[in-house]
Formats: sequence, C-alpha cells, structure tokens
Amino acid sequence: MLALSAEGILPKVDYAIFADTGWEPRGVYAHLDRLEREIAEPAGIPVLRVTSGNIRNDALDPEHRFASMPLYILNKDGKQGMTRRQCTGEYKIKPIKRKVRELLGYPYPQRIPKGVFVEQWVGISTDEFHRAKDADVRYMRNVHPLIDMGWSRSDCTRYLTSLGLADTPKSSCLGCPFHGNAQWRQIRDTSPDEWQDVVEFDAAIRQGNARANAAGNKLLGQAFLHRSRVPLSEAPIDHVTAAEKDALQNGSADADELETGEPDGCSPWACRGDTAIPEQSEFGLAT
Repeated sequence: MLALSAEGILPKVDYAIFADTGWEPRGVYAHLDRLEREIAEPAGIPVLRVTSGNIRNDALDPEHRFASMPLYILNKDGKQGMTRRQCTGEYKIKPIKRKVRELLGYPYPQRIPKGVFVEQWVGISTDEFHRAKDADVRYMRNVHPLIDMGWSRSDCTRYLTSLGLADTPKSSCLGCPFHGNAQWRQIRDTSPDEWQDVVEFDAAIRQGNARANAAGNKLLGQAFLHRSRVPLSEAPIDHVTAAEKDALQNGSADADELETGEPDGCSPWACRGDTAIPEQSEFGLAT
C-alpha cells in the first residue's frame, strides 16, 4: 500500500505507521529501513515508528505487566491448551491508537469531537476479505484498498517483484508461536544468533510469564513456542508426521499452517485471535 501510494496508483497518504514490538527479525527492520529510504522519503511520506515496549523483555520481567502471547500449553494431565493472545492488541494496536490521537491533536485522555477521524488503510487482500473489519473506535475508519482494487496475494507479490521487493519479509515477532516449521527452519539455518535467542526465550517461559509466577499465579502446565509442545531446540521442525502429511495431501488448512505459519503474521485489525483494546487502556496508513 505504501508503494502504491508513493507511485500515485492510490492517493497519497499523510503517514505510514509501523508498530514495533521490539522483537522483530533483523530482516524486517532492514526491509523497513529500505522502504523508508527508497519509497517513502522520495514520495514525502513520513514513516512513524511507534512502540509499547519490548515484548521479549516484558515477558521475562516480573515487575512488568505482560500482555500474553499465544503460548502452547501442556498440562500435567496431558491435556493441551493455549494461553490467550493479547500481544497484537497491546504491542501493535495500542501504540497506533496513541499516535493517531496525537496526530489528530487529542492525546489521551482528551475527548475527540464527533466527526473527527482518520482514514486508516488495512492491507487485507481478496484472499481473506472475510477478515476485513471496522476499527473499534470512532476516530479511526478502516478502509481496505487492496480489496477495492480486487488484488489477491498473488497480485501483491507480482507488484512487489516488479519493484525489486520480492524478498519482502513477514512482520511478526522473532519468537511468535504462530510461526510455521518453515519459518523456524529459516531462523535456525540463516541466523544462528537469532535462533539461540528464541531457543533461550522458549526455555525461559516454560512456567509461564514472569510476573504471574512472581505473584504466585503459576501456570498449571508448561508453556512452549512450538505447537508440538516440546522444547524448541528439540521440536520436529524438519519433518511432518504421517498424520500431518496426510492432512497436507488432503488440503487441510491446519496442516498447511503447521509448515507455513499464520499467513499474515501479526496484522493489526486482521488478527485471528486478539480481543479489542479498550479505549481507556489504551499498521496502518493514515490519511
């Protein structure tokens, strides 16, 4: 959407906003620097980087309130579960809302007058039009330019390739539990230090988040980053089981995500498992 706006195919936006969780892969930060340098700056579009902190550090800090990641849980009785996914709302949507309020001239807790709003572009393609939804506040109105243009994921890929951006990475935390095996392998095989980082984090969260443990609210089971619910260093990221292979051959979406991960990574206002962030607690393009 930024490139389409910069080229004049879409109207020029006033700002592009990137919400930084503090734990993106190096490739994502490098790509963002390139977008800013080669596309946004020549077009006169400011790229604003906003943050609510470092999600990795916050998860391991017993003094810090932590919005839970969707960790895979193995209970003592062998039953499986997942912790509630709150991270997109806390580390993506919340800082974007804060910045939008500032841009409108009404930082929290000021009341924003009726009729004052930004138009926010959300990059959902026609493949997943059902994920398009409104913002949960009156001062932000979501629009979906890719859907309006009739563009699919393939169309986006072709366009990015034509601009020399075929290697556009997926934005998501380095240690996101929704990574597929392919993403875990890529980290392990191309960036040993980042792999060591996620392996160490996986071990550190085995008993849940640090603040809950410090308060005596310990997890009843064990937490893992990989859906196999074994330590990441031992997880079967190089192969699929016979049952998984059969599911892949039969076109199972769940089996496909085992390998490729969640298609859109961490996508504000299109997240599959988040709840809205209330106004008082307080990726987009704004115009």
